[in-house]
Amino acid sequence: MTQDTDHPDHDNPDSDNPETGSQDTAYTDHFGPEQLRVRGTVVVVPGRGETRATYARFGRRLAADAYRVRVVDAPPAGPGTRDAVATGTAARLADAIEGTAGEDGVVRPVIVVGADSGAAAVLAVLGRAGAQEPVRADALVLAGLPDRPAAAGGSWDAELDVRTSCPAHRGTLTDDPGVRRGSLDEPLPEALLNAGHEADTALPVLLLAGDADPLADQDALERLAKSLPLARFSVVHGAHHDVLNDLQHRSVAAEVVSFLEALRNELRPLISVRSSAW
Repeated sequence: MTQDTDHPDHDNPDSDNPETGSQDTAYTDHFGPEQLRVRGTVVVVPGRGETRATYARFGRRLAADAYRVRVVDAPPAGPGTRDAVATGTAARLADAIEGTAGEDGVVRPVIVVGADSGAAAVLAVLGRAGAQEPVRADALVLAGLPDRPAAAGGSWDAELDVRTSCPAHRGTLTDDPGVRRGSLDEPLPEALLNAGHEADTALPVLLLAGDADPLADQDALERLAKSLPLARFSVVHGAHHDVLNDLQHRSVAAEVVSFLEALRNELRPLISVRSSAW
């Protein structure tokens, strides 16, 4: 079992704030309660059109459970090769992870969370067996891994309908001037979209998708999960493409935390249901 270590951010001048970072810096950080030891490091990679602020609610929720959360910028938009996207993402992730180190180093386990194009980019970096340098991750969470281009229909309301039914999240996206409207209609490199078909990583992987997500192929995700040695595919009922931030975000965060806690316990679940009426 992973041992607790001291909070790595005591000498960070912003460590007494639950959230630090701005659009002028490379990351946004979320810190847990000061009196608790950090249980692991989570790095979040947003998807198309999203900003780091898109994941403020998700980051705060994981941080409240004593995980050190760092949100990086989304992969660059527009056409490009899989190798180019992977190289840029790998450099960003390696820098972000190492930047969380305190006197005792980076607090492990290190979990990389990707959403939409961020999930595809993470899989391009870490989806192959032995692909650990320069990014030394211990597990992956892939949310809303896209299998096809969007069909948002061009209007902002149509894109929001693809993304989410959560009023708070719709407001967050609408009010954030950094969010690029129409981004879900931007094509991803086909090789990047196909990254899941070629994945053979031995890292533990949690796949998340909403059953109302028009961009995720659930059959393909199930095949991917079954093809990997340590994978779990969880479907969120009623959730749309932004599965980490949709109306079911509390239950989704609980599923992620359950995965993180099982990871710290050598992937042995800490709770088993012996009897239930539902």
